Amino acid sequence: MPHGLLTWVLASLLVTLSGTAFARCGADALQPSDVQGTGQSSPLVGQTVTVEGVITQDSRHPGGWRGFYLQQTDARTDHNPQTSDALFIYTDRPGGAVGSQVRVTGQVKEYHGLTELTRVSDLTVCGAGKLPVATPVQLPWPDQQPPEHLENMRVTLAEPLTLIGHYSFARYGELILAHSSQTVPTELLAPGPEAAAMGRKQLLNRLYLDDGQSIRNPRPLPWPAPRLANGVPFRAGDALGALTGILDFRFGHWRLQPDQSPEIILRNPRPDPPPRSDNTTLRIVTLNLGNYFNGDGSGAGFEASRGARSSAQLATQTSRLRAGLHALEPDVIAAVELENDDYSDTSAIADLAAALGPEWQFVATPGITGTDAIRTDLFYRADRVRPLGEPQRLTDGRYGYRGRPPVAQVFQPIAGSNPATVRIIVPHLKSKACGGAEGADKDQNDGQGCYARRRTDNARALAIWLESLPEPENGTNAFAGNLITGDLNSYAREWPIQQLENAGLINLVRAHQACTPDNCPETTYRYQGRQGSLDYAMGSEALLKHLVSAGAWAINAAEFPAIGYQGPIQLPAGVPWRSSDHNPLYIDLAL
Repeated sequence: MPHGLLTWVLASLLVTLSGTAFARCGADALQPSDVQGTGQSSPLVGQTVTVEGVITQDSRHPGGWRGFYLQQTDARTDHNPQTSDALFIYTDRPGGAVGSQVRVTGQVKEYHGLTELTRVSDLTVCGAGKLPVATPVQLPWPDQQPPEHLENMRVTLAEPLTLIGHYSFARYGELILAHSSQTVPTELLAPGPEAAAMGRKQLLNRLYLDDGQSIRNPRPLPWPAPRLANGVPFRAGDALGALTGILDFRFGHWRLQPDQSPEIILRNPRPDPPPRSDNTTLRIVTLNLGNYFNGDGSGAGFEASRGARSSAQLATQTSRLRAGLHALEPDVIAAVELENDDYSDTSAIADLAAALGPEWQFVATPGITGTDAIRTDLFYRADRVRPLGEPQRLTDGRYGYRGRPPVAQVFQPIAGSNPATVRIIVPHLKSKACGGAEGADKDQNDGQGCYARRRTDNARALAIWLESLPEPENGTNAFAGNLITGDLNSYAREWPIQQLENAGLINLVRAHQACTPDNCPETTYRYQGRQGSLDYAMGSEALLKHLVSAGAWAINAAEFPAIGYQGPIQLPAGVPWRSSDHNPLYIDLAL
């Protein structure tokens, strides 16, 4: 065979075998930084280009992102801090692995903010390469600017990050991380431009930890799932370290596609129940039950339930609620999100009272509970307290047409000599969800969400009603004051809370423990990575002198929703963790 022909045959074989063509590599190829450019989008969008680099992470596995990340070697970096040295290559073509030097031809595209090569027409493996050194990064992002210049590149976090969000963990396999905990802006600031600006700043300084899967409901779940399944806690407020991988941008968020499982660092341990002091004569516990529905009351009928969808789920929900409530040693329970069925032996309220124990009874207000699917109610320990007079509900005005009528009842401790009495009122205001919102009820982009006006009007009606209620006639027993406690679906600086404070009511939890930008304890809820309080104990000024303690027991909001009674990770029966999505409040009074 002539020498020239032999050379041509060998070259052809080189091209054919495994897509490899060493002879074609290194000539006339762009670097990924040339494609990225210095702006928010590539200057070569729509053009077909050829690039070379090292595969730094391969996501062509089933359920992955259908491609791989390509970064130029450290020897070929352009040393321009305004350009990224990496691209995402969107292709299912085989060839190469992590560490391979490859040559790719494809079309430049901006896909929802991510610069990538698509319509790949050629993928050539050039040989073994060397992974670029991961660039150290930290949050907050420098100068409050998004890290566009690091898009698709290998990075390593200089320090551990705090877990602030886990709501989508079971559905998308993702966690939200930040430099430190983030508080809802309107927990600290009045609604308006300043609060909105704080919210935008918080969103910018976050990093999503992604599982590298493009599918919903990934199974098995990643990282902390085995730990959670074994009952070992990991909560919002804890941290993750050893974070190295690809800085990605998908679904509107900067994400880390990690190279390895992160290190779990415990910083927010599960708290013990708050102790009850000897001089407390009445402990009130307030809890949003997380939609307590019991089907038809006979083990079936869960099809339309807002809560448990089976008798097994109901049993889990009940056992956890019972564990949490018993641990707090309450005398009165102000319950929110209880099924609004009736007060019969098969009702949800009767089921929960029975689960709490024979000493527990409930306040019944048949026929005046409103038309909503859920309501508020009061339970009490008949061996410790007694109700005085008839219960009442606000059913007219703002609560006559749409609104959950709040329940009110006067209670008195049984023990002691002539103990004072207290009136407890349990409201549940309209949520921030925007379904059906019109006009002024729409989100005004001031930090309050939807229906702020309706919640404010209902809070005003509640304050007016409270003012109209006469002091109970107790003979020689003093009336200590009024306590409004429930889910007001508003953060501390929002209009409804200000309305109640303007009416002379005092936030008893914040009177006992202040919330500052650097430290905001005793919160009851977590939403989209932020902590704050939707649940309140608003007392009259006279009640303040009877206050022993008030706070929140952090058993729910910081815990993963995935371990809830409807979640894919099941805990042993009878533990209080994630019994609801709200933390319970406790209010200790000396009457």
